[in-house]
Amino acid sequence: MTDRVEDTVVRPAAGRPAGAPSASGPVPPAPGAAAGGAPARGRAPRRARLRLTRIDPWSVMKTSFLLSIAFAVVTVVSVAMVWQVLGAAGVWDSINSTIQEGIGGEDVASFRIEDYVGTSRVLGFTMLVAAIDVVLITAAATLVAFLYNMSAALLGGVEITLAEDN
Repeated sequence: MTDRVEDTVVRPAAGRPAGAPSASGPVPPAPGAAAGGAPARGRAPRRARLRLTRIDPWSVMKTSFLLSIAFAVVTVVSVAMVWQVLGAAGVWDSINSTIQEGIGGEDVASFRIEDYVGTSRVLGFTMLVAAIDVVLITAAATLVAFLYNMSAALLGGVEITLAEDN
């Protein structure tokens, strides 16, 4: 959308050279214009009604791929942080002692929960899920773009009204 600037042209009065001061003082700006030729702030904002009839699937695929990569990185980092906080808080030692006390016996004396849900296993599983999510989110967003284009061809698309800020 291009901005349209309304120019105010001030013509000198008859019999007076251009640029010469008038006897009545400075010339006031024209109605609808502020000082300097800019449009006044008091007028109603312009509105434009647009119809979204097509979304480019290629741009949707690129954008959703980048956003899903960012989501995957955030997921892996947050899981790593939570796992480190749980380790620092002593949760794993507490689980080990609870299991050893509850079950008892010599077989349980060497039990460590970290062998089953250790940081490396959990982060590996998280990276696998994040990689699958990247593929699924990208494919789903691209499919939604194709479906929108087909429905917009039949129904006309989504109508949007844009307004200019004052």
